[in-house]
Parts: sequence; C-alpha cells; structure tokens
Amino acid sequence: MKIGCLLTLIYRLSTAMAIAQPRPQANVNFIQLYKENSDLSYMAPKGEIGAPDKYIINGRLTSTYMLLASPELPVAFAVQPDFMVRVRAEQSSGVRTPSFRLGGIFYFRLNRRVADYQYATLRFQHHSNGQDDGALNPDGSVNTKTGNFSTNALLISYNIGNTIPAINDHLDMTLNHEIAFEWHKWFHYEHILNDDYGFTRLIYNFSLRGYHPLKEVWRLNTGVSYALNKMTAYPFGAIKKRLNVEASFHYSFPFMDNVFLMAAAGYYGEDPYNIYYKNKYAYLRFGISTGILRGRSKNLATQH
Repeated sequence: MKIGCLLTLIYRLSTAMAIAQPRPQANVNFIQLYKENSDLSYMAPKGEIGAPDKYIINGRLTSTYMLLASPELPVAFAVQPDFMVRVRAEQSSGVRTPSFRLGGIFYFRLNRRVADYQYATLRFQHHSNGQDDGALNPDGSVNTKTGNFSTNALLISYNIGNTIPAINDHLDMTLNHEIAFEWHKWFHYEHILNDDYGFTRLIYNFSLRGYHPLKEVWRLNTGVSYALNKMTAYPFGAIKKRLNVEASFHYSFPFMDNVFLMAAAGYYGEDPYNIYYKNKYAYLRFGISTGILRGRSKNLATQH
C-alpha cells in the first residue's frame, strides 16, 4: 500500500509538470537519457586492489531493458539485472558467492529539456548470493564461503543535469547529478544483518562527461553513500563503517567503440559484495567499462 501511494504521488507530480508540453519528442529523448545514465558494466583484472582477499579478475554486468517506453507517456519502466562476480586467486579460481541483483525501475519525467533535464525514479531491487547454508559459522563468524545473503531495497531518486555547449569546437560536456534514498526495512532480509548493515542510505552520484559529435569520449564519475540507520557497534559518526565512496575516470580512444579504459579509487566501509559486507578497505581498480553510450547531438542538446 505504501509503495502504491508513493507511485501515485510521483506519477501525478510528473504529469502535472509535463502538461502542455510537446510530449512525444520529449518522452523519446528522455528514454535515451535514462539508458545513458544507467550504471556502467566493467571487467577489472586483479579486481579491487587493496581488498582483504586477492582476485584474478572481477566483473560487473548490468543493463536496462525498457519494457514501457511509450512516446505518449511521461512515465517509463525498465527491468535492470545487475550481476557481479569476483574470481578468487586460489587454486580452483573459485567465485564462491556471486552477487545477483534484479529489480524494476519507474522513471518520471519532470520537464521536457534534455539539455536541462529533471526526472525522478522509484526502484525495487532484490540482492542475493545464490547460497543457502547458514550465514554464521559455528564459531559465530560470518560464513563467507557458502553462507546465505539476501536483502531487498526500495530506492527513490531525483536526477538533474545540464549540457555545457562546446567552445571553439572543443568537447560538449554534461553535468549529471543524482540524489537518492535507499530503504531495506520494509522487506525480507537475512537476519544476521540486523543492527550491523546499512539498511538506510543517503546517496549522491555525480558524473561529468565529454562528447565529440559522434561519440562520448570520457566520463568522470563520483559516488558517495552514507548509512543512516542505527547499528549496535557503530555510532552515527562511525565513518569507517558507514561511508562508501568512489571516484572513477573512463576514457575511450578514437579506435574504440562503446568501451572505455577505466581507473577507479575508493573506500568501502561496507563492501557491497553480498556476504562480504563486513569488509572495510581502500582500493584501486583498473580495467575496461561499457554502457549504453552515444554521441551528444547538437540538435538534441540545444532543444528548447
């Protein structure tokens, strides 16, 4: 009931702000924008360098399947699978507990200008690791080999961005911001997470991107999230546990198509890789990344 009321409220706000606008073209433009703003997939030899465990290669595979993308509606809906694996530097090169995330996301267009956009999202996401043994070992430690991990979350976000036109035929650029709130407690989760996991997080993501007319050339991403909920062993100011932060730079050489070289640095106060959530560490990551990329058309960027 609470989710239904929230959907209704956001839908009414979206339609009210979009009224009397040339909707079909705006809706088509925003559908492409939603896909472009989705998270990137990547492959990273050696994985997170600095993690407590050593890895051969880590990877993330995510995409956006637009199931509702009508030019006549200011609302869209997509299914987003998001899979992450870490291949351990062991004799068997095992993965152990991959992360499986699957959910749906509603997009609500709040204006019509892609060059100065506003939209909101409402997302539900399931996260589990494909294991079903007990989450704790007999000695009380977390079972990171075969232990069950599962949680479900609701995320609501507000997204804004604008285009910076090219000067003297240099790159067009875009500034992109996302402010989000993540909430788990309404849904089922593994009981050992109680009072020891970031169930409620405030999230901010920023992306600065550079475009040639036919291609996105580079992307600078930063993301910060902070756990707000009560934890037994960690007060509200326990940054080392509650803070996750990452900055990454992605560059595509002229001979590349729909792919970047990637370099990232960050800190996990709570490792997002399922049952390894207790791990805290700073890291570097190098590899290649990709997403739903495109060149920034000047006609699109200057629409009014």
